[in-house]
Amino acid sequence: IKPLIRDDVGCYVSDAVLVERWKVGYMYREEPDREFFDSGWRFFAGDESDEYVNNADNITICSVNTVANYDAEIIPLLSAPFGSAFERRGGTGPL
Repeated sequence: IKPLIRDDVGCYVSDAVLVERWKVGYMYREEPDREFFDSGWRFFAGDESDEYVNNADNITICSVNTVANYDAEIIPLLSAPFGSAFERRGGTGPL
């Protein structure tokens, strides 16, 4: 894992991205969870079912830098404010 971002903090990420290595298809930023050093970012492949996402075994808390190493296209978007959301068009285009 390379240090790609300067202020590395935590995030929630779907195992579809982290384990199965799908590109980030949908990302949004909400007010951070105060229980850990949270950025507020949430990353998903974009086609996970509600059942999949609602199962805590399929969501991991990790470093935003780790997600950036798997999909560097998220990096320019990381300074977006709380309430921001981005979706990859057609599942393969840019975020």
